[in-house]
Amino acid sequence: MTENPITSGRVAGKVALVTGGASGIGRATAELFVREGARVAVADIAEDAVRRVAAELAGPDAPTLAFTLDVTSETAWENAVAAILDQWGRLDILVNNAGISFGKPLTDTTLDEWRRVTAVNLDGVFLGIKHGGAAMRRTGGGSIVNVSSASGIKPAPGAAAYCASKAGVRMLTRTAALELAPDGIRVNSVSPSGVVTPMWESMPFFAEMTAQLGSAEAVWAMLSKDVPLKRFAEAEEIALGILYLASDESRFVTATDLPLDGGYTA
Repeated sequence: MTENPITSGRVAGKVALVTGGASGIGRATAELFVREGARVAVADIAEDAVRRVAAELAGPDAPTLAFTLDVTSETAWENAVAAILDQWGRLDILVNNAGISFGKPLTDTTLDEWRRVTAVNLDGVFLGIKHGGAAMRRTGGGSIVNVSSASGIKPAPGAAAYCASKAGVRMLTRTAALELAPDGIRVNSVSPSGVVTPMWESMPFFAEMTAQLGSAEAVWAMLSKDVPLKRFAEAEEIALGILYLASDESRFVTATDLPLDGGYTA
């Protein structure tokens, strides 16, 4: 992670839950929250990885919890939120980051594939808002940040299921914000464009392009050609936007989507 010399305690004393926390944006966010003074519950479907990350981030003054969480399971959400309340007595911040990517022409996409993408990317956010919001209501409010995508704003041919699920996250965010505002709960989203994460490099097309172009660096350059800033974001740059929305600095911000896209959706 890029070294940050400033530690200002922007979420000091708060309790946060970050889904998809074992890698990429989720890990960067959990790490930043710990550094800024929060107690962080790191959740991911990858059991060994999430336990390792939580252990790596924990310190004498930075307790962490690790949860194996399938965000499509309502029971899993109920159990995770209950355990956080039992351990720390409150939930102040929820980052619904867990998601999957998927690319296939619409007419070749099976109904099972479509449902799998929407189950993780949209149903998982719904369940997080439902159960995280209920916990925050009991303890006086909080901030929910949902990770959408620039593909929920600007369509990407060949990724209809992904685009539709992420567009749904943006509208769900706005609706939930209006419903939960009377309880002191803010709900916002961020919409990154391409981010340098393991998810991208694990995609079959990335290996194919690397073989064709000769290096991963050449692939990143090709993928970034439509981004005005001519690069992908680092996960830490997305985490900084999430931190702002999670902290009290944004206490008058709700129902807002923050594009973190280098100008891609301009």
